[in-house]
Amino acid sequence: MIFGTHDDKTIAQFEDVRSRAVSAALMADGHLGYVMPVGGVASYRGQVSVVGVGFDIACGNAAIRTDLEREDLPEDLNDIADRIFAELSFGVGLTNTSGDAPDEHDVFDDERWDLLPGAVRDGLERKARAQLGTIGGGNHYVDVFEDESSAIWVGVHFGSRGFGHTVASGFLALAQGASWGTRVPERETLLDLASPLGHDYWHLMNLAGRYAYAGREWVVRKVVAILGASERELVHNHHNFAWEEEHDGETLIVVRKGATPAWPGQEGFVGGSMGDEAVILRGAAIPTESEEASGRRRASLFSTVHGAGRVMSRTAAKGRWRKGVQVRPGRISHEDMHAWIERRGVVLRGADLDEAPQAYRRLPDVLEAQGDTIEILHRLRPLIVCMAPGDTVDPYRD
Repeated sequence: MIFGTHDDKTIAQFEDVRSRAVSAALMADGHLGYVMPVGGVASYRGQVSVVGVGFDIACGNAAIRTDLEREDLPEDLNDIADRIFAELSFGVGLTNTSGDAPDEHDVFDDERWDLLPGAVRDGLERKARAQLGTIGGGNHYVDVFEDESSAIWVGVHFGSRGFGHTVASGFLALAQGASWGTRVPERETLLDLASPLGHDYWHLMNLAGRYAYAGREWVVRKVVAILGASERELVHNHHNFAWEEEHDGETLIVVRKGATPAWPGQEGFVGGSMGDEAVILRGAAIPTESEEASGRRRASLFSTVHGAGRVMSRTAAKGRWRKGVQVRPGRISHEDMHAWIERRGVVLRGADLDEAPQAYRRLPDVLEAQGDTIEILHRLRPLIVCMAPGDTVDPYRD
């Protein structure tokens, strides 16, 4: 099942994935990825795709509705934006230096750490402790929103940081007969869960999921505290992950790469670009009166978009740079980007042209293309957007 319209390369990549899967779907925000397109969903019998889950294992979104309304915040939000940007870590490979950094979280007591090769466990755990609650770069963000009833929300987007990237890279190498830590090509790797390699990857993938949940929840609650607010509701989901699920009476492994789970009634937070609305949505109920509608929801593998979806590559957006010198111009100027942001009234910290609104589809369009598979609960207008500085390159982004 293909939702929306896509370029030929994305379709060809999707068809290649579908040729090996039990079933597959492509969401309306889809675009070219590593082996599997971003926005792709594929099911397998007893197997998991390492590059399907991706290098930023358990990348996802979390949002909290606070007890504040817009009138409870100052008219000028610059001081709040400055504090968020100063107290949280945006960028690659950074240590969480906050005084309340969650480096003693009970995720580090999980017995699945013992599945890591002995030579790498201690160093990787130290890195994971240091990075827990850091946001990273690329399209990862911390936002403050106002919904249609003036309620204030905080939303974040990032994954399992260097820990997840190291696990994905390590198992990709082992599956190709190389040693852990060897750089190998990004090619399809389906691991049987019944095999020792598949068993260990599956459990470490799930550990990375728990780690990502811990990091996002710490960050989003940190910002709620900065606002002087209280938490009313939490919406939280991975969109780079694999789950064991039942579909049409069969137990399958479902890989979602840049796709949000949307089972009937399941809520999700989906961001737009830094200058556009985000939404809180849920999977639509299975109707008894329409086989066609029911078929679309089943064909989507109960999934939906994870964002607006890119319409141009990062290089196309900002140009090509070499040693700090632009050797090829991009399609977007800083003037154009900031004009868009100013029209929307967004207070922006960090970011660069590769994350400009012009580099993305419009979220309402991709949501419309998903049709009756989802229901929109809240529309969130961005007030503050914080991202890594423009000179940051993040190998962990989805």
